[in-house]
Amino acid sequence: MAGNVICIGELLIDFFCIDIDVDLEQGERFAKKAGGAPANVSAAIARLGGSSAFVGKVGEDPFGHYLKRTLEEEKVDTSMLMLDAGVPTTLAFVSLEASGERDFVFNRGADRFVELDEIDRERLYAATVLHFGSATALLDKPFRSTYATLMQGAAVNGQPFISFDPNYRKDLWGDRLNEFIKLARDGASQADLVKVSEEELLLMTGETHPAEAVRLLHGLGAKRVCVTLGRNGTLVSDGKTLTQVPSITVKSIDSTGAGDAFVGALLWQISRLEEPKGVTFGQLLSFVEFANKVGAIVCTKVGAIAALPTLEEVNRYSA
Repeated sequence: MAGNVICIGELLIDFFCIDIDVDLEQGERFAKKAGGAPANVSAAIARLGGSSAFVGKVGEDPFGHYLKRTLEEEKVDTSMLMLDAGVPTTLAFVSLEASGERDFVFNRGADRFVELDEIDRERLYAATVLHFGSATALLDKPFRSTYATLMQGAAVNGQPFISFDPNYRKDLWGDRLNEFIKLARDGASQADLVKVSEEELLLMTGETHPAEAVRLLHGLGAKRVCVTLGRNGTLVSDGKTLTQVPSITVKSIDSTGAGDAFVGALLWQISRLEEPKGVTFGQLLSFVEFANKVGAIVCTKVGAIAALPTLEEVNRYSA
């Protein structure tokens, strides 16, 4: 089953404000887009030519059917995507400022209600790579418990390669920061690869010096760590060596989905290895260089899934 990456988490609708340089209070016109961090990762893998599947829940409503169709059009396996007639699809409203930064609000729905007995764990653990992506998955039960149990089971099983991205959103967690930190540290402790932003690295460790913060994540149990630094590139560590891989310089139009594209590109490459858990530091650096390029390309376009490049586009791209 080499090359198979299964992504677990939220799939939702982004209502993207098409008014220029306004926040959500001022925005009036919106366009519907498919979104959700782990769903974006699965689409990024498929767009590059990889094999990916998505696990999560949407409503049995027009939005849910739209999301399912969108993933299928990207050639993502949706056989583990659940449609629930009892709850609506999760919605997010997103606006962009001139800098390319986002302002967004979530209306939580079906993605929260994934139960453990709805998951085919045998199939899950037969994957090459299992990616736990989270913006909402860690927030509340039952999905939070399901998510944690699945990750623990994969870690005990010894297979597949476990990837974790906590994907912190301040507006979602509010005054529950300590809760996020504990859950994110628990996830990192079981992962073969942890991808975090600078902000998440600081939150999870309380350490302002990046090298020391990364060392603390390794101390929790994280085997490899990638810290995305925006225009400054990516810090990469295997617990023995810490290296900064430069970014690709582009004029950013929309950063939505760039981090997810980075993760997708990284996991696509890891999944192609004969022994993903044996990925060397040299291989990881090469993979991150490619993933930085994919993330940069996404920043030059509008949208998350719509902006994802094909392998051909990446290979011919020059900044």
